[in-house]
Amino acid sequence: MLEKMGESKHERVIEEFEALTKDAGRVQIETLRRILELNGEAEYLQSFGLGGRTDPESFKACVPLVTHSDLEPYIQRITDGEESPILTGKCVTAISLSSGTTGGRSKFVPFNDELVKSTMQIYRTSFAFRNREFPIKNGKALQFIYSGKQFKTRGGLTASTATTHVFRCDQFKNTMKDIMSQCCSPDEVIFGPDFSQTLYCHLLCGLIYSEEVQFISSTFAHGIVHAFRTFEQIWEELCDDIREGVLSSRVTVPSVRAAVSKLLKPNPKLADDIYGKCSRLSNWYGVIPELWPNSKYVYGIMTGSMELYLNKLRHYAGDLPLVSSDYGSSEGWIGANINPLLPPESVTYAVLPDIAYFEFIPLREELEEQELGNTGSTIVYKELEPVGLTEVKIGEEYELVFTSFAGLYRYRLGDVVKVKGFHNSTPELQFVCRRNLLLTINIDKNTEKDLQLAVVEATKLLADEKIELVDFTSHVDLSTDPGHYVIFWELSGEGSEDVLRACCDRLDLSFVDAGYVSSRKVRTIGPLELRVVRRGTFHKILDHYLGLGAAVSQFKMPRCVNASNAKVLQIMCNNVVKSYFSTAFC
Repeated sequence: MLEKMGESKHERVIEEFEALTKDAGRVQIETLRRILELNGEAEYLQSFGLGGRTDPESFKACVPLVTHSDLEPYIQRITDGEESPILTGKCVTAISLSSGTTGGRSKFVPFNDELVKSTMQIYRTSFAFRNREFPIKNGKALQFIYSGKQFKTRGGLTASTATTHVFRCDQFKNTMKDIMSQCCSPDEVIFGPDFSQTLYCHLLCGLIYSEEVQFISSTFAHGIVHAFRTFEQIWEELCDDIREGVLSSRVTVPSVRAAVSKLLKPNPKLADDIYGKCSRLSNWYGVIPELWPNSKYVYGIMTGSMELYLNKLRHYAGDLPLVSSDYGSSEGWIGANINPLLPPESVTYAVLPDIAYFEFIPLREELEEQELGNTGSTIVYKELEPVGLTEVKIGEEYELVFTSFAGLYRYRLGDVVKVKGFHNSTPELQFVCRRNLLLTINIDKNTEKDLQLAVVEATKLLADEKIELVDFTSHVDLSTDPGHYVIFWELSGEGSEDVLRACCDRLDLSFVDAGYVSSRKVRTIGPLELRVVRRGTFHKILDHYLGLGAAVSQFKMPRCVNASNAKVLQIMCNNVVKSYFSTAFC
């Protein structure tokens, strides 16, 4: 009876989603009206002379497209304690921090109860569809989730990552217990102050409840891969803890130690079982289903910069499905994964039309050619007018524009998405890349996606030597004349000189941007440099950001390091063990 009640609850969520998406255009108009009515007294909106109008035409005619830098002065006044309605009608209750790994510093974003509600709506929606394919019944989840540090702004607002705000609210805890499985780890572990101790306890608690775990998750794919790379090093110590019923001395935080010790009882049989399974595994392939035999899938964000970790994640997951979680950002949520059987490389996100008001700047190839003398020509995108949610076209790419309940109006998110289809009348989006350029010296224009494609192509040469790419980043070195691209690689083992030189050439040739190719041919950009760094270098980068207050739950490895994150560049350069220059284009 309880099972049928649970099933009907998930079906009701799906029915609500279907109703919303059947008339997405009307829902969008209503959503914009609600946003503007709730925030109509805000100084920001008042300054554009809307005069109480809430229709899309007036809104677009009066309110400009903006980036985060345009809103920073307003947000700064909020963080300093001004209580007047600046960006929102109601007072902002907290400040959300972006990861800070892209631009070298965290962005401050207004956070309120509406964002908590939208988070719960996304979670319920995607879980309802996921539960159709992978039913979860009264089990537990091994969740590698971590709370970030909190601090008070000058005006007394609590500032932390968006995930930390969500993890700490009762609504989140109740929703997770209601729709999913209970986390193996107690709250004291999730909110523990030391990442390495928290990770150790997550793994230990997961093993204690190994028969009850039904799925494994983390915010990002990187978090799961890092957890199991760590597990390879500490599994015997974890077995000792379970055998003796005594927690390792490495866990020193009193609250964490007390909470986990309550769960830990001597269990030699379980310890022997884990030890035997780990001893028999070949190179840790399929460790997840081997140790958690009732797990049904592995879950987390697996798109964009997380695609690098998919091969290693599949190695650990064996035959278990990888399910990519939903599409959002520090600023708010966009869409839910309602097709959980799709592999991460093909995953799409159905936009929830009542969660925000959306516009899309077309990036169709309506292009201008610019003559560049003896360097040839390159192409430049024209800036086209944004279109509405239901006006996008299948197969085309767009930059996402976002108007939220939390004070962001016509906010350029910087994400490029591709429309793969429609669910009823709402589009299903595929994340392509961040629009901002990572690598540029003169007329070359290479994005994170361009860099990732080049790296993927070059790493194919490592397969015969059974070496894996652990992680990578890049840098534009202008200290040389001409400037050149530098790619940093951390590898799982020693590569031969011939193969690494070939990888360097392949990297250089895999950047297909016309401006880069023409510049390399006429030597206005120098040969690409591949620098191989010591094992553990990228862990030092993680430790650096954690020391600055970043949360593991939002951490994304920066794919380009520059003057704004000079310390990261110093760490990379100090750990270089080999360096190669491309001989391509010679």
